[in-house]
Amino acid sequence: MRDIGPFIILLSVVIMQRIVELIIAKGNEKWMKRQGAVEFGEKHYKYMVTLHVLFFLVFITEKVVLNRGLFPVWPIVICLFCLAQTMRIWAIVSLGKYWNTKILVLAGAKIIRKGPYRFLKHPNYFVVAIELVLVPVLFNAFYTAFLFTLLNIIMLMIRIPEEEKALSTLTEYNAAFQDCHRFLPKIIK
Repeated sequence: MRDIGPFIILLSVVIMQRIVELIIAKGNEKWMKRQGAVEFGEKHYKYMVTLHVLFFLVFITEKVVLNRGLFPVWPIVICLFCLAQTMRIWAIVSLGKYWNTKILVLAGAKIIRKGPYRFLKHPNYFVVAIELVLVPVLFNAFYTAFLFTLLNIIMLMIRIPEEEKALSTLTEYNAAFQDCHRFLPKIIK
């Protein structure tokens, strides 16, 4: 199979990253629930998890079956991927104990507007959207990139309003983010 080494390395890095994130999220979930956090979006969460598991299965299948090599400008794609990962870590660190893969809201908690949250409401979702394109495109897995970009858009059309509603109900979210866009930084005031 062509470019199997880089494929296995990238896949291993992304999968290990997800495992570490799930461990962090579980620890944060326990802490938040001890503080009295309320969970929202339980109905769609299992579909979001399924979407991410299927992403890996479809990506691996497309790579194995079609056996395409690296994208011609792969160094640029790798750089963009690394920038996205930097933003992901920045978002997780900025939220600290409040970061999670689930929608957990602590009533009256102060809304965090540091790190990438100074510029975007949902930097982590932005990173995931970028990643669902970059990872498969790196290996010319265009079917995976297209399919999971569409599925992610559908998921975020459910997830983001649910999250924003939960935050607006129990915190000062709307006031804190009145000058901020969901995905694109607001450059002109």
